[in-house]
Amino acid sequence: MKILPGRCAMAAVVSLLLSCKSSTTDIGSPGPSGAEPGIRVNTLLSDRGIIWGMDFLPDGELVFTEKAGKMYRFKNGTATEITGVPSVNTNGQGGLLDVKVDPDYASNGWLYSSYVGLDAQNQGILTLIRFKLSGNRMTGMETLLKTATPNTWYNHYGSRIVFDSQGYLYLSVGEGGTTSYGGANSPNMNAQNVQAEWGKVHRMTRDGKVPPDNPVLPGNTAPTTVYSYGHRNPQGLMFNTATNEVWENEHGPRGGDEINIIKPGRNYGWPLVSYGINYDGKAVSESPTKEGIEPPIHTWTPSIAPSGMAMITSDKFKAWKGHVLVGSLAFRYLARLEIRNGKVVKETKILTDIGRVRNIKQAPDGSIYVSVEGPGRILQLVAE
Repeated sequence: MKILPGRCAMAAVVSLLLSCKSSTTDIGSPGPSGAEPGIRVNTLLSDRGIIWGMDFLPDGELVFTEKAGKMYRFKNGTATEITGVPSVNTNGQGGLLDVKVDPDYASNGWLYSSYVGLDAQNQGILTLIRFKLSGNRMTGMETLLKTATPNTWYNHYGSRIVFDSQGYLYLSVGEGGTTSYGGANSPNMNAQNVQAEWGKVHRMTRDGKVPPDNPVLPGNTAPTTVYSYGHRNPQGLMFNTATNEVWENEHGPRGGDEINIIKPGRNYGWPLVSYGINYDGKAVSESPTKEGIEPPIHTWTPSIAPSGMAMITSDKFKAWKGHVLVGSLAFRYLARLEIRNGKVVKETKILTDIGRVRNIKQAPDGSIYVSVEGPGRILQLVAE
């Protein structure tokens, strides 16, 4: 590892990043086209709270959320707060969560955000909104989706937002409910209840309507926003431009974290089956697979607690183009996954011991932004 001159000279990437508010480090060495890229790591922003959501305006300006309930726009080293953000419930895993810029923002001005609001009993209601910016203020807010029942244990909200190539919006929602105990007799069957918003990946139009080609799920007579079900806590969601598919990662219990390719109408199993076990050591199911359940394309045991997820599409990253980046909350690293024929064939840790990796985004300039906790900061990976 080479540390660029004129910066904080320390022996490890993590020490450097934690000690400097603005720092630059090289990892790896540049190679010829098609070889491993050299990577420079810049710390763009530090000393923040939990930076949960990130996305880019067309001019490259970053919009990001802090879980505690604040949203910012970030440009030229300065973070400016966006006002008008709704009140949020920060109990457990709640708060202000993802933010997404409409792919046609230049012509329609829409942004989207998910957050945990409050019901009359101060319990968690997951809400998806869209809004516009008037200067540094949210305006024209519209509610697109709201869970009909509360999350009474304040965890497993999931909550990532992506668009596909047709302009449809996808929202991942965790199982919510009262508990996360797995098994055929689980007291929380939200993820299997196709009438409930919890434990699903939803697909909708930009104004929250049901696309006519959404699946008609068992027991229903018409399509709804529910596109897939049986999800536990999906905190990573991306659109794979190479295959025109939505990919998702989700937390298992003790082991059994998953990567899934989201297909219309498919059941992904929770809480009926899992590669993990319950926190009390009891098996979720005799077998991790079952007829009628869509199997994951990749699993982790022990659990890494996967969060952000992004595909590298920039030519600047040479041999890494087409690889998928996944952050680990539990083990505090950024992983690069090599994909072949829809399967993960190799995993490489490219940043380790850097803090809980919450989110990953590829910027318009081709660099990679990574939000990390403890303290909250944004790292930029630049290919050389």
